[in-house]
Amino acid sequence: MVTTFAAHMPPYGCDRTIFVYLPDDWQTSGRRYPVLYMFDGHNLFFDSTATYGTCWGLKEYLDKRPDFIVVAPDCNHEGNGRLIEYCPYDSDWSDIHHGTGKATMEWMVGELKPTIDAAYPTLPDREHTAIGGSSMGGLMSLFAVSAYNSVFSKAACLSPSVRFCMEDMLADIAAAAPMRDTRVYVSWGENETTTKAGLARYTNNAMCVVRALLAAGAQVYPYFQPEGAHCEADWCKQNPLYFDFLFGEG
Repeated sequence: MVTTFAAHMPPYGCDRTIFVYLPDDWQTSGRRYPVLYMFDGHNLFFDSTATYGTCWGLKEYLDKRPDFIVVAPDCNHEGNGRLIEYCPYDSDWSDIHHGTGKATMEWMVGELKPTIDAAYPTLPDREHTAIGGSSMGGLMSLFAVSAYNSVFSKAACLSPSVRFCMEDMLADIAAAAPMRDTRVYVSWGENETTTKAGLARYTNNAMCVVRALLAAGAQVYPYFQPEGAHCEADWCKQNPLYFDFLFGEG
């Protein structure tokens, strides 16, 4: 089942819709569940709320594997608001200028996570807490698993938008020294650009991140998606890959 509630975000002075996936029997099973925090909650569960009419299909995927809770705030839909709130760095790309992603993460870790742990039967420890997203949400997940490695032991970073802040991102990964059990899934798609040169840049960016994570001591799953585009319809196909890598035994 998917439920929603409104949570106030003091950094932005507004309420934001929080989507929460719960196993149907969460109140009677007697179990406690790992939690995956994600970005762009409106795009994950229902085509009817997805920006471009196609979601990640997470409800259908998790209904067949009801072993997790997924918590996903909606994004800012006004102008460049999403880009600003999902960027932890300053950048002139797309008029971001001063990214407020660090404030977004402080809210998620300091306020949202305690609210979820108090309301639902979570496994709140680091081992069972993950973060994930795509595009700018993928960038935020990379940042979070580095800057908040004591909170998140796993991250799914699908098509992360790192090209405009690569230097800052690599410096943060190097400085973080993530714990050895940290798992990070990093993907990029063949059709995220229309030229061979563009694909080479995407691939180089992804591999720079992968090398930095490996050098820092994390376990990494780099995935190149054949014919994969920068869209929910193709990120949906990766659900089994990142769930199995992040939460599997191997």
